[in-house]
Amino acid sequence: MSHVSKLELSTLTYEVTGRVARITLNRPSRGNGITMDMPQELALCVEKANIDPNVHVIALSGNGSGFCGGYDLVESAQAEGNLGQLNASRPKGSTLDPIVQMQNHNPAQTWDPMLDYAMMSRNVKGFMSLFHSEKPVVCKVHGYCVAGGTDMALCSDLLVIAEDAKIGYPPARVWGCPTTSIWFHRIGLEKAKRLLFTGDCLTGKQAQEWGLAIESAPPAELDARFEALVQRIALMPVNQLIMMKLLLNQSVMQQGLHTTQILGTVFDGITRHTEEGYQFQQDSMAQGFMQAVRQRDEPFGDFGLDGFKKG
Repeated sequence: MSHVSKLELSTLTYEVTGRVARITLNRPSRGNGITMDMPQELALCVEKANIDPNVHVIALSGNGSGFCGGYDLVESAQAEGNLGQLNASRPKGSTLDPIVQMQNHNPAQTWDPMLDYAMMSRNVKGFMSLFHSEKPVVCKVHGYCVAGGTDMALCSDLLVIAEDAKIGYPPARVWGCPTTSIWFHRIGLEKAKRLLFTGDCLTGKQAQEWGLAIESAPPAELDARFEALVQRIALMPVNQLIMMKLLLNQSVMQQGLHTTQILGTVFDGITRHTEEGYQFQQDSMAQGFMQAVRQRDEPFGDFGLDGFKKG
């Protein structure tokens, strides 16, 4: 990776303090919404941490009011054809060209699922850099972690979350499928079905009870609890950490995670090309993305940050 030695980042910040590499999502005005650049920058940061002999552990967090609100769908749902700008990583005519992707999402034309897959699978590779990182990744969630934001949280090794945070995958209701497909491996089959059959979210406290998070803490104590765990892991020799992570991750890989991710990524494309998916996009264009989300979530009683499923 030629840019590892000197990172030029637009969506993240990267710094090393002691034995800890700190990757921070840094689009607070957009709820740290995921752009096409973010997964690529994430992978670059993870690689920089892995080749740094002084780093023992990676700490992942988000600036602003929450960890991550998912993909910045204003680009692709609300604004017709505005899927971002061409740049060196999104060359004209390529599968990442915003115009190419826009044309592939036109309901009046034939959809090429492999064109869609080629684009989304690159995001999956970026998120999975956390899973494949030689060094452990501990993620801190405050405020909210929903939709595509859960890809980063769940691809991390350990999750520490505020008790009042909201975490889940509401796009299971329309216009989305978890591309990293890691819910089953984190909480088991029945609990994953419970969440993805409804699009319901959990509070941070519930996330710990369900085994999704290793710790939950009152918001005022979150930073201290997170830091205590990160520093404890940092005491370990790097070679021991690498061996422990490789050993444990083998069981997940043997369960077919890679194959499932191919299916999840293809299904994600399908959800955006169903009758309901097209309608959701048209509602977003006509009324604004947040109003379309409101219409999606209000029947479930959990629109916004406060309406958690209690049952």
